Amino acid sequence: MTTLSRRQLLARTTAGSLALPILSHARLIARGQDGAVPADAQVEDQPPFRISLAQWSLHRALRAKGDDALDNLDFAKAARGFGIDAIEYVNQFFKDKVKDREYLTEMKKRAADHGVRSLLIMCDGLGRLGDPEDAARAATVEAHRPWLAAAKFLGCHSIRVNAASAGSYEEQQKLAADGLAKLTEHGKELGLNVIVENHGGLSSNGKWLAGVMKLVDDPRCGTLPDFGNFRVSKDEVYDRYAGVKELMPFAKAVSAKSHDFDDDGNEKHTDYRRMLGIVLDAGYHGHVGIEYEGSGMSEADGIRATLRLLERVRAEAVTASKRSPVEPVRAADGAKKH
Repeated sequence: MTTLSRRQLLARTTAGSLALPILSHARLIARGQDGAVPADAQVEDQPPFRISLAQWSLHRALRAKGDDALDNLDFAKAARGFGIDAIEYVNQFFKDKVKDREYLTEMKKRAADHGVRSLLIMCDGLGRLGDPEDAARAATVEAHRPWLAAAKFLGCHSIRVNAASAGSYEEQQKLAADGLAKLTEHGKELGLNVIVENHGGLSSNGKWLAGVMKLVDDPRCGTLPDFGNFRVSKDEVYDRYAGVKELMPFAKAVSAKSHDFDDDGNEKHTDYRRMLGIVLDAGYHGHVGIEYEGSGMSEADGIRATLRLLERVRAEAVTASKRSPVEPVRAADGAKKH
């Protein structure tokens, strides 16, 4: 597939966002994002975004038995095998080890041994942070606290949580905001972010979740926009492009969901050029995590296909930025006003 011309890029992205200039490391840090590179790295320029690997991309291997099985402790090694140097854990693959310091120490060591950075832990199965019952909501907050401690120990910047609730649209917003605000206070004590993914129910409604963020109104509470998780109910699917655009002002991580690819290597369900245009147009230049969920190819091949597509779109963005001057990216202090 040939590189698109700048005119084609501008036509296929939001406000020409793929033509944003490459940011220096210092400016990335100033924006308060996940850093893109360790703070002590000596680099002059960084690409428009960096690429990480979400552990869910290998969930079949991690659940397998026998010779095809992948142990959680080997996740960092597996990521490095794909040429990826940043990872996003899923709590269910080491759920009984959250307080096992010896095990966590081994996870941390293996990541360091392979030159892989631990970015976040995706936390599921811990209750509803927006539960209508005060006691249940408080219990859910407490259930997440060990994962905050584990994330801190592993060197992550965030835990990813869910905003499940019950009740009317407005009631669920208030309840989810209450639980998130309380958990965020604990995260702040450790210098960590609490970020929410669009992950079913009203959380897959971009406008609803953006409203929750505004209610919490804390720079340590943000979002993890997922390109594909916009099914609100059996009968309702939210527009994925509108949803990501609504969530990007609060984003501290991004999930590049993928399922199927055409003969040209493009994802069949999501226009990656359009979607990454929205991501960059929001001023985001941190990690974009590969999350392959398809069944039409092996997990390894699905990861490679997603990686190739992300790298191709990123290269097109770099080429476009060099062909023509563009307006400088607006300054930001990372603590965005909502």
